Amino acid sequence: MYPVPMTMQTFAVAFLGAIYGWRLGGITVLAWLVEGALGLPVLAGGGGGLLHFSGPTAGYLFAFPLMAMLTGWLAEHGWNGSRVFLAFLSMLLANCLCLLLGAAWLSGMIGVEQAIIHGVTPFILGAVLKSALGAAALKALQRGKVLPSA
Repeated sequence: MYPVPMTMQTFAVAFLGAIYGWRLGGITVLAWLVEGALGLPVLAGGGGGLLHFSGPTAGYLFAFPLMAMLTGWLAEHGWNGSRVFLAFLSMLLANCLCLLLGAAWLSGMIGVEQAIIHGVTPFILGAVLKSALGAAALKALQRGKVLPSA
């Protein structure tokens, strides 16, 4: 998909925040983005380098730490595997934040209407499915006693 690829990165970022909490989740995602900025092939499609942070996907990348921090903060306040619907909402809110910030950046390059058409609409169903998968995974981890319950 162009100009924004469909990946599982948003799932990983939201899930990581929910598991690590808002501080460690945000720092971990920032460290990953620094690796990408330095040229390590850790971004979508094995990409890396500063161009990714000024091109059409930059807004989504800049949203990633905020996503992790949001799901982490909400998980710390009970929106976790012990409350699956709230965990789902947490991850969906994080995905919406990413789409909003990503589209805002993208709209400066291709206009608002095209940013919504190409940078939001194709990702709505995926955001819902990834949020459901994330909530279910949190529940499964909690049930397996890997994560503490609230």
